[in-house]
Amino acid sequence: MRALVLTAGLGTRLRPLTDVRAKPALPVAGDPLIRRIIAWLAAQDVRDLVLNLHHRPETIAAVVGDGADLGARVRYSWEQPRVLGSAGGPRQALPLMGADTFLIVNGDTLTDLALAPMIDAHEASRASGALVTLALVPNREFERYGGVALDQQQRVTGFPRRGPEAKGSHHFIGVQVVHASAFAALIPGEPAASIGGVYDALIAARPGAVRGFVCEARFWDVGTPADYWRTSQAFVPTPGATSSIGRGTRIDPSARVARSILWDDVDIGAGAAIDECIVTDGVRVAAGAAYRRSILVAGDDELVVTPLVV
Repeated sequence: MRALVLTAGLGTRLRPLTDVRAKPALPVAGDPLIRRIIAWLAAQDVRDLVLNLHHRPETIAAVVGDGADLGARVRYSWEQPRVLGSAGGPRQALPLMGADTFLIVNGDTLTDLALAPMIDAHEASRASGALVTLALVPNREFERYGGVALDQQQRVTGFPRRGPEAKGSHHFIGVQVVHASAFAALIPGEPAASIGGVYDALIAARPGAVRGFVCEARFWDVGTPADYWRTSQAFVPTPGATSSIGRGTRIDPSARVARSILWDDVDIGAGAAIDECIVTDGVRVAAGAAYRRSILVAGDDELVVTPLVV
């Protein structure tokens, strides 16, 4: 089994963090999100991977390379000059995938999903015309997440919007098994969406072409700075400790850093106080400065400080 990891998105809801790095390159308790995803795939013998690239591609390539140190082979599908979306991206990558059936994994979600049962369920439903199988959990936060509606045969019948319409539905956790033919009719290089586009058309034309695999897997996403904060805290080995200290980061012995996420090449000056902050690459915190619940980004001339709402 091969996998396409979707890493091309702009991450607009995660700004200003995604002004510094692409979302999948953000460190989660010391390890970039994309490296955690690749390690999870490789541990389940999914080692032949393609990553699609658009926004801040150098930040992803720098932490992944060819994937060899993670036990994987990684190649890249470029999307320029525009990002192609959740269906256009897979269509662009089909020649690199070189397989009729493969996984698509969102590059902004972590999960402990066991892949083999979902793959087996997809293969069992192929005879009845299934082209896509989505990993689903009960949608317990329907006011926050849109849903996936299923019939008694686990066929997807629609995608209700978040809110009361999604109550009792399921939540897609960003992992799916697909057949290449689901995307083959799309025009290469043209943007297209899967949910809200191609999959809706499949459901209308071929009931049963999109199916659900319902499970109780855990998942963590990084859609917003608050999500990123919560996910990072969930993976801290010692609860309440500093989430991560990146490479090349220096903290003066007289400074105080509490429950904060420090990226690479950060310098915390003497007597500074950093409390529940996200401090991004290359930030210099002046001696004696104090910040609480803030996102710190290195600007061209001065530090850019944004409130962190968690």
